[in-house]
Parts: sequence; structure tokens; C-alpha cells
Amino acid sequence: MLIAAIVVLGLGTYTMRLGGVLLRERLELSATLQRLLPMAAAALLAALAGTATVMAGSSFAGVARPAGVAVGALLAWRRAPFVVVVVAAAATAALLRLAGIE
Repeated sequence: MLIAAIVVLGLGTYTMRLGGVLLRERLELSATLQRLLPMAAAALLAALAGTATVMAGSSFAGVARPAGVAVGALLAWRRAPFVVVVVAAAATAALLRLAGIE
């Protein structure tokens, strides 16, 4: 039963993506909508990142994770190297948890 569900979901996903490719020439999107679509993708990504930052499952993740993400975001905004951003964010969250701040 599990294999059948996986196959059905896989086929559904494939046909939805194929439909987008096949129907591309038949749909006319306005210039305004074409301009707004990339911003919608960025907004969706920001919403997913925000949710992952503050939630652990169905409960609040605590203060340490959002603090680590904030430190990482600040360093990324200041154009620090990627390794420095990741290590500083992880170290911030780890030190806060070590201090007993969840």
C-alpha cells in the first residue's frame, strides 16, 4: 500500500510539472504578474525560513535558535564569509543552550 501511494504521488507531481511545460505557450500572463512572480517566490522562501526559525514541530523552538539565526543573518548582511556565518550562528545557539537558555 505504501509503495502504491508513493507511485501515485510521484506520478501526480510529474504530471503537474509536465502540465506547466505543455501549457506554457497557451497561457498569457500580464506584465504585472510576470514582474510579481519572482517576488512571490522570495516571499514564500522567507516565510518557510521564518517558520523553521521559530518552530520545532508544532511548538516554539525557544530563544536559542532565533538568536542564532539573527546572528547569522546579521553576518550575512555584513557580507561575512559563509563559513563564518554558519559557525557563528551555530556557536550562538550552542552557547545559549549551554547557558540554559532554550
